[in-house]
Amino acid sequence: MAIVGLMSLGCPKNLVDGEVMLGCMLAGGHALSNRIDEAEILIVNTCGFIESAKAEAIETILEFGREKENGRIKKIIVAGCLAQRYKTEIMSEMPEVDAVVGVGGFESIVDIVLSTLEDSAKREVYGDIHAAVSETRRIITTSNIWAYLKIAEGCDKFCTYCIIPKIRGRFRSVPLERLLTESVNLAADGVKELILVAQETTLYGVDLYGRKMLPELLRKLCAVEGLKWIRLLYCYPEEITDDLIEVMRSEEKICHYLDMPIQHGDDGILKRMGRRTNRRAITDLIARLRREIPDICLRTTLITGFPGETRAEHKENMRLIAEMQFDRLGVFAYSAEEDTPAATMPGQISTRTKKRRNARLMEKQQQVAFQIAQRMAGKRLLVMVEGKAADLAAAEISGAFADDENENIYVARTYRDAPGIDGYLFIKSSRELRSGDFHEVVVTASHHYDLIGEMVPDRVNPERIII
Repeated sequence: MAIVGLMSLGCPKNLVDGEVMLGCMLAGGHALSNRIDEAEILIVNTCGFIESAKAEAIETILEFGREKENGRIKKIIVAGCLAQRYKTEIMSEMPEVDAVVGVGGFESIVDIVLSTLEDSAKREVYGDIHAAVSETRRIITTSNIWAYLKIAEGCDKFCTYCIIPKIRGRFRSVPLERLLTESVNLAADGVKELILVAQETTLYGVDLYGRKMLPELLRKLCAVEGLKWIRLLYCYPEEITDDLIEVMRSEEKICHYLDMPIQHGDDGILKRMGRRTNRRAITDLIARLRREIPDICLRTTLITGFPGETRAEHKENMRLIAEMQFDRLGVFAYSAEEDTPAATMPGQISTRTKKRRNARLMEKQQQVAFQIAQRMAGKRLLVMVEGKAADLAAAEISGAFADDENENIYVARTYRDAPGIDGYLFIKSSRELRSGDFHEVVVTASHHYDLIGEMVPDRVNPERIII
């Protein structure tokens, strides 16, 4: 048996794949290590979605290749999206790589690790990207208090800029019973917050049950003992139903937080992207969400520099940000991915223009986000403690507590903050706060995207979010 290390790059969905591989290896008798100088075999779980992600993956592989040359690593296995998409190039052009495992081959990772150690022959396995999602107990790497729950694999949308359906296959839901069992196990292990992910969570169940089952899944997850928060990511706007809005509104455990990728504010661009919505439908949906759930926190993503995007169409993105006042927003510069329709469209935008438009959009959103953070002063919020600021180094807090040594400053998150992508709330407390505990705080100030708060006396572990 081998000592194996794994580095997972890219999105939360990819991270879950890495955790599945770790679970397979531990069940197969391999030892796990997070130290390079201990690992005999290193697995790089890659992302291949856009150019920046591919560049990061390649640089990481080359970096570990240098460690292999120095004798610190014996073997390197490349797994995940990049491995699936560029298998021929990796096998022929990267001599430091000993094996390639595609997204359909994770179940074979134990055998690949063993056989790779035996000799110098290169190996590759890809599996069936259209097969049903396999059942495997994961090794959670995120935190002992929150975890992702991947409820489906693949995508059927075929947006013109996106390669995911060709890498990951068609949309396949995980059976509801398995998700409930996994959630019970996670809660038993101490997980307090469950974050639902998929390429598109809103279509959960259509392939297995013939209808959208996300609301029913959410209701059943809310009954799992030990879970306090349930958070939704990646809900496509055209698939959000009244039933989903109602379950979010009525179930206390569901965070009033919705990640809803919109991608653009101009109808012409949305049509060329192959998106199945338009500006009017988006704005009507947002109005309805805010009417039904007044304290909802909305996150979205936009793409700038799509082929043929004019100055006027770019300004529609700017206007969308100003009018919709999204609480959280990320912007991606369009990446021309081979084998996608958009890559051959006329009017490809220069890198310089894309970067300039990206910066302008983020500057506009920064103004919106900072104003929203400032308006939070005086609100009472339920927060989940992550740990001491000095231990976590979770965010830049200079200016927030400039005169303190961080010893009594704790990092927490509100329902408005998904881990890793949103802000934090910092609490100064003379008494020790435990990771995973819930407390009520009053917001006293903001610092850029982050909030600063004080404990509300005698309100430990309240069950409801209070604003």
